[in-house]
Amino acid sequence: MNLRTRVGLHLAACAAATVAGSSSAAIVWSGIVNLNVPSNIDGVYLNVVTGATATSGFAGYDVNPYGSSTLNWFSPAASTTGGFVRGGGSSATLVDNLAFGTVIGAGAAFAYGNGGSESTGATAFNLSSTQNLVGFRFVNEAGGGVHYGWMRMEIGATLGGQPRAIVEWAYESVAGATITAGTIPAPGAVALLGLAGLAGRRRRA
Repeated sequence: MNLRTRVGLHLAACAAATVAGSSSAAIVWSGIVNLNVPSNIDGVYLNVVTGATATSGFAGYDVNPYGSSTLNWFSPAASTTGGFVRGGGSSATLVDNLAFGTVIGAGAAFAYGNGGSESTGATAFNLSSTQNLVGFRFVNEAGGGVHYGWMRMEIGATLGGQPRAIVEWAYESVAGATITAGTIPAPGAVALLGLAGLAGRRRRA
């Protein structure tokens, strides 16, 4: 079975599962935003619910990618409520570039506070690519509870350089509900990250 056929079957299955579960949970999607992440100590601060951004911390922000020499991640929440999925590659502490379809939820390990980006191994970030998926959790100040989400990142020739941007993000509206990396609401159902990207998004260490 070739890649195109396998991906087609996978997308169809994911779409069916998304529609089937839509009565109890809903994915909130940002749309394509291409939010620049400056290559400095501040980066960008983002509230994923409201879409508010700033170049310095503000009340209610949920995620903060930043860094001048590499890509770092900061979460304002405590160890049980905030952070980014980590530990799937060569390091137990570095934030991972997730495979499309990875389930993000309470069973994942999260780096909270400050965390760096995986640069080697199976979950290394792809340079000069928009095919990088990061899982995160946050407290939704609007409705309370811990929610899970993902963001797609554009990375330039180095982790610390430009261009560098949050291309899009999504999260589950139901507290505690898992989300699959790359999924967006129906009718799109699944984010089509591109057959070429899916074929080559992993590089060998």
